[in-house]
Amino acid sequence: MNINEEIKKQLSSLPSQACEKFISSFFGGEDPYKTAADLRRESVSKPVIYIGAGTCGLAAGALKTKQKIADILKEKNISAEIIEVGCVGFCSGEPIADFSLPGKNRISFFKVMPENAEKIIDSVFSGSLEKENILGQFDGPNPWEGVPYLKEHPFFSRQKRIVLKNCGIINPLSIHEYAASGGYLSFIKSITKMTPSEVCDCVEKSGLRGRGGGGFPTGKKWKFARSADSHEKYLICNADEGDPGAFMDRAVIEGDPHRVIEGMCIAAYAIGANKAYVYIRAEYPLAVKNLKKAIADAKEKGLLGENIYDSGFDFDIKIKMGAGAFVCGEETALIHSIEGKRGMPRPRPPYPAVKGLFGKPTVINNVETFANVAEIIKEGHEYFSSMGTKNSKGTKVFALSGTVKRTGLVEIPMGTSLKEIIFDIGGGIEKDRKFKAVQIGGPSGGCIPESKINIEVDYESLKTVGAMMGSGGLVVMDERTCMVDVAKYFMNFIQNESCGKCIPCREGTKRMLQILEAITRSRKNEKAEDALRRFEGIIDLEDLAKVIKETSLCGLGQTAPNPVLSTLNWFKEEYEAHIFERKCPAGACSDMLEYSIIAEKCKGCTLCAKQCPTQAIKGALKSPHYIVAEKCISCGNCKTVCKFSAVKVS
Repeated sequence: MNINEEIKKQLSSLPSQACEKFISSFFGGEDPYKTAADLRRESVSKPVIYIGAGTCGLAAGALKTKQKIADILKEKNISAEIIEVGCVGFCSGEPIADFSLPGKNRISFFKVMPENAEKIIDSVFSGSLEKENILGQFDGPNPWEGVPYLKEHPFFSRQKRIVLKNCGIINPLSIHEYAASGGYLSFIKSITKMTPSEVCDCVEKSGLRGRGGGGFPTGKKWKFARSADSHEKYLICNADEGDPGAFMDRAVIEGDPHRVIEGMCIAAYAIGANKAYVYIRAEYPLAVKNLKKAIADAKEKGLLGENIYDSGFDFDIKIKMGAGAFVCGEETALIHSIEGKRGMPRPRPPYPAVKGLFGKPTVINNVETFANVAEIIKEGHEYFSSMGTKNSKGTKVFALSGTVKRTGLVEIPMGTSLKEIIFDIGGGIEKDRKFKAVQIGGPSGGCIPESKINIEVDYESLKTVGAMMGSGGLVVMDERTCMVDVAKYFMNFIQNESCGKCIPCREGTKRMLQILEAITRSRKNEKAEDALRRFEGIIDLEDLAKVIKETSLCGLGQTAPNPVLSTLNWFKEEYEAHIFERKCPAGACSDMLEYSIIAEKCKGCTLCAKQCPTQAIKGALKSPHYIVAEKCISCGNCKTVCKFSAVKVS
């Protein structure tokens, strides 16, 4: 069924007055369905070029590529429209540019740089395609001969896209393009054809669980708030994406902000809220800009405001920008921040659904959760619940990063194995190095070793290996990664981001970090009784982690020791090597590395001695040099500057 028929089907289920208002607002004219098809650019009368201009694309040079393409088109006297779109997900292929020509399917190219843009443009307009940079062509009636379809590309073929459906495809600043894909019809259906209870039931039956990390059933949370006795209720979208390696929420708001707004509108109607906040970090300027434009356009079209579509439902959304505090990802700390207070958690119960923002019942869901809602209302709860596992339904978006060949955003059905994500979608490890571990769930998650790589991705399975879903960061690590160093990195992050309210998190994580720093310190940097205290700390490390988990005030503190506990569990031999042998097997802990000079290879050029900051390298000109171990600080300068590979690291 093509998009025109989809819209007709959805409109046919609406009251005639709502149907007419929607058509006149977005399409108009004698043939609105033809106009909708034009907005979707199913066929074009003149060339259209789409530039991936999400944050990842901009970082890769998309604006320079866009300017170069504009200059080339002007020089060659080619009339074409250039449109900025969001990230399609294939971040390692940025900058990405798509071309739609009259009578031809839309075709996508990756790594389109200023230096190869003219070659690609010439090949597209001449019909003799430059296949080196082709990502694939879209479905359509006029295929390019010999060009594979985008959906067949290994990065996309195993994905099932709901949340990312429009990202990188439509203009995120155009509410008309979103409407042309069926946008806002689920919201209009909800407020004109369904009761709030029916909406809650539909979401609950779908099996949608919170995608922010906790995994609480969304429909059940909504029902708690709906049944709360209060004339005033609030809705909050948590876009405070603080996990290292996570960028899903940012990309969704940049690439498809109306999908998030529509999900919020439906949720607000379901719980009886008339006011909402999007809590988003100020470090996301493009996402904030696109969100502001989307909210303004939704208001102009009568989808926000008073008596929306004559339903009697009033709703408004405000943006609250956070200062980047990790703790404000915790819902009670987030509430305090919106209220103008310091972002610090409070004990629960009462839960926000009973007593939240300004003391009123409040529902908090994250960006990805809201982005699923419209599709559930449109297709029915059976559609969503047919995907996934017994207790984890639907799809999950992951930010795939680290030492993997194809990095980016992937949306997969729950139950997909980690191996499929890393090796089939991600293409395996860079330079075909050996896979070592994958860190999932951010600072609250854990590291999963190669022996567990076949585990299914769902809420329950990940807990069995000491990890958790988290918001969706997925960082791949190879053989060069030191797992003790990874644990230290996350503990340092947690210590810096701790709000300091409760002693277990404030002092406990500080002590854990000190122990990990002692483990990765060489003997030459120890003083007096440091060695004894080092072993005493190591003995206490696991017990300390468990105490922090059991006694911290909020979920962030309770999960803070997870990276340490998971690495202790799966990579105990690395800890033992650091503790007993004073060696880092991965060679990543610079303080533990020992440098020496191979006399047979040393030419006595003195370059290493000149670059040594502590004058630890001795030797005469044109004679083999040597390193005084006691003075060496393991900076690595000698190895970097040596032209004869004479410096050995052990």
